[in-house]
Amino acid sequence: MVKKEHSRKIDNAKYLDFLKVAQNFEEGARLASEFEYFNAAGVLIIHAAIALADSITIKLASKKSVGENHYEVISLLNEVTPASELKTNSINHFKALIDHKNFVSYSGDIYFKKDVDKLWKHFDRFKSWTEIILK
Repeated sequence: MVKKEHSRKIDNAKYLDFLKVAQNFEEGARLASEFEYFNAAGVLIIHAAIALADSITIKLASKKSVGENHYEVISLLNEVTPASELKTNSINHFKALIDHKNFVSYSGDIYFKKDVDKLWKHFDRFKSWTEIILK
Protein backbone atom coordinates (compact mmCIF):
# COMPACT_ATOMS: atom_id res chain seq x y z
CA MET A 1 0.00 0.00 0.00
CA VAL A 2 1.34 3.43 -0.97
CA LYS A 3 1.20 6.10 1.71
CA LYS A 4 -0.21 9.37 0.40
CA GLU A 5 2.06 12.35 1.01
CA HIS A 6 0.45 15.37 2.65
CA SER A 7 3.35 17.72 1.98
CA ARG A 8 6.26 18.09 -0.38
CA LYS A 9 9.72 19.59 -0.06
CA ILE A 10 10.18 23.02 -1.55
CA ASP A 11 13.08 25.49 -1.48
CA ASN A 12 12.46 27.78 1.47
CA ALA A 13 13.36 30.85 -0.62
CA LYS A 14 10.04 30.26 -2.43
CA TYR A 15 8.17 31.51 0.64
CA LEU A 16 8.51 35.03 -0.78
CA ASP A 17 6.63 33.97 -3.92
CA PHE A 18 3.78 32.60 -1.81
CA LEU A 19 3.78 35.79 0.24
CA LYS A 20 3.42 37.80 -2.99
CA VAL A 21 0.57 35.55 -4.11
CA ALA A 22 -1.14 36.13 -0.74
CA GLN A 23 -0.76 39.88 -1.18
CA ASN A 24 -2.24 39.71 -4.67
CA PHE A 25 -5.23 37.68 -3.44
CA GLU A 26 -5.75 40.09 -0.55
CA GLU A 27 -5.63 43.13 -2.84
CA GLY A 28 -8.04 41.42 -5.24
CA ALA A 29 -10.38 40.64 -2.35
CA ARG A 30 -10.34 44.26 -1.22
CA LEU A 31 -11.22 45.42 -4.74
CA ALA A 32 -13.94 42.79 -5.06
CA SER A 33 -15.38 43.91 -1.71
CA GLU A 34 -15.31 47.53 -2.80
CA PHE A 35 -17.30 46.69 -5.93
CA GLU A 36 -19.66 44.42 -3.93
CA TYR A 37 -18.53 41.18 -5.58
CA PHE A 38 -18.83 39.47 -2.23
CA ASN A 39 -18.56 35.83 -3.32
CA ALA A 40 -15.40 36.66 -5.27
CA ALA A 41 -14.06 38.55 -2.26
CA GLY A 42 -14.77 35.56 -0.02
CA VAL A 43 -12.90 33.14 -2.26
CA LEU A 44 -9.93 35.51 -2.57
CA ILE A 45 -9.76 36.14 1.20
CA ILE A 46 -9.61 32.40 1.84
CA HIS A 47 -6.97 31.81 -0.81
CA ALA A 48 -4.90 34.70 0.56
CA ALA A 49 -4.94 32.98 3.96
CA ILE A 50 -3.93 29.64 2.41
CA ALA A 51 -1.02 31.30 0.60
CA LEU A 52 0.07 32.94 3.88
CA ALA A 53 -0.03 29.55 5.61
CA ASP A 54 2.03 28.04 2.78
CA SER A 55 4.58 30.85 3.04
CA ILE A 56 5.10 30.05 6.74
CA THR A 57 5.53 26.31 6.28
CA ILE A 58 7.86 26.87 3.33
CA LYS A 59 10.01 29.42 5.17
CA LEU A 60 10.27 27.44 8.40
CA ALA A 61 10.34 23.84 7.17
CA SER A 62 10.77 23.87 3.38
CA LYS A 63 7.42 22.04 3.20
CA LYS A 64 4.17 22.82 1.42
CA SER A 65 0.90 21.08 2.06
CA VAL A 66 -0.43 19.31 -1.04
CA GLY A 67 -3.82 17.97 -2.00
CA GLU A 68 -7.36 19.18 -1.81
CA ASN A 69 -7.73 18.93 1.97
CA HIS A 70 -6.76 22.39 3.18
CA TYR A 71 -7.19 21.27 6.79
CA GLU A 72 -3.88 19.40 6.43
CA VAL A 73 -2.02 22.71 6.32
CA ILE A 74 -3.28 23.31 9.88
CA SER A 75 -1.39 20.24 11.07
CA LEU A 76 1.70 21.41 9.22
CA LEU A 77 1.42 24.91 10.75
CA ASN A 78 1.14 23.36 14.20
CA GLU A 79 4.17 21.19 13.50
CA VAL A 80 6.51 23.95 12.30
CA THR A 81 5.62 26.94 14.51
CA PRO A 82 6.33 27.49 18.21
CA ALA A 83 3.49 26.99 20.67
CA SER A 84 1.72 30.04 22.05
CA GLU A 85 -1.76 31.24 22.88
CA LEU A 86 -1.53 33.67 19.95
CA LYS A 87 -0.69 30.77 17.62
CA THR A 88 -3.66 28.74 18.86
CA ASN A 89 -6.04 31.67 18.39
CA SER A 90 -4.59 32.52 14.98
CA ILE A 91 -4.84 28.98 13.69
CA ASN A 92 -8.45 28.90 14.90
CA HIS A 93 -9.10 31.97 12.74
CA PHE A 94 -7.45 30.19 9.80
CA LYS A 95 -9.62 27.11 10.43
CA ALA A 96 -12.73 29.32 10.39
CA LEU A 97 -11.68 30.53 6.94
CA ILE A 98 -11.13 26.99 5.68
CA ASP A 99 -14.56 26.05 7.07
CA HIS A 100 -16.04 28.68 4.75
CA LYS A 101 -14.04 27.63 1.67
CA ASN A 102 -16.37 24.99 0.27
CA PHE A 103 -19.45 26.93 1.25
CA VAL A 104 -18.50 30.16 -0.52
CA SER A 105 -17.07 28.31 -3.52
CA TYR A 106 -19.68 25.65 -4.20
CA SER A 107 -22.94 26.22 -2.31
CA GLY A 108 -24.46 28.61 -4.83
CA ASP A 109 -25.46 30.87 -1.95
CA ILE A 110 -24.96 34.59 -2.34
CA TYR A 111 -22.52 36.22 0.06
CA PHE A 112 -23.30 39.65 1.45
CA LYS A 113 -21.18 42.34 3.03
CA LYS A 114 -21.83 40.99 6.53
CA ASP A 115 -20.53 37.56 5.46
CA VAL A 116 -17.36 39.00 3.97
CA ASP A 117 -16.85 41.24 7.00
CA LYS A 118 -16.67 38.07 9.14
CA LEU A 119 -14.10 36.58 6.78
CA TRP A 120 -12.04 39.79 6.92
CA LYS A 121 -12.03 39.62 10.72
CA HIS A 122 -10.66 36.07 10.67
CA PHE A 123 -8.20 36.91 7.90
CA ASP A 124 -6.84 40.04 9.56
CA ARG A 125 -6.27 38.22 12.85
CA PHE A 126 -4.55 35.30 11.12
CA LYS A 127 -2.48 37.67 8.98
CA SER A 128 -1.25 39.57 12.06
CA TRP A 129 0.22 36.35 13.45
CA THR A 130 1.78 35.41 10.10
CA GLU A 131 3.53 38.78 9.97
CA ILE A 132 5.16 38.02 13.34
CA ILE A 133 6.25 34.56 12.19
CA LEU A 134 7.56 35.79 8.83
CA LYS A 135 9.72 38.62 10.25
